[in-house]
Amino acid sequence: MKKVFLNTFSFLMAILVLFSTMSFTVEKHFCGKSLVGHAVFSSVKKCKSETHSCGVDSMMGHMKMDKEACCSDETDRIEGQDELNFASTSFDFIPQTFIIPLSFIIVDLLPELSPEVINYPPYQPPQLVYDIQVLCQVFTI
Repeated sequence: MKKVFLNTFSFLMAILVLFSTMSFTVEKHFCGKSLVGHAVFSSVKKCKSETHSCGVDSMMGHMKMDKEACCSDETDRIEGQDELNFASTSFDFIPQTFIIPLSFIIVDLLPELSPEVINYPPYQPPQLVYDIQVLCQVFTI
């Protein structure tokens, strides 16, 4: 169980490092205010047909197409981490001048126990053989 947990945790940490260092782009193509296409890791396909339009012709109620004024592209670049820091930092919570005196204080506070003094409460082992007549209170008169 411990090995499975360790392998799963290691795999998840490797995935985290991979995705934190990877950068990618998201491209979006708009015709007017509507999103026509989007792509991740590749370029977006432009609208080729005349189904997307930006304005309405006032005479007939038909849509008119002006690709240059209507369509727009938007590119979002998500940057990853460029370099990883493999150096570990050490924290010094207790200054080294206090380590030795602190160790003497802790050792002096602990009580001394000799190995030959073992203090157990009185213990009587259980009785293995029982007298059945006494237990059932059956006596011959």
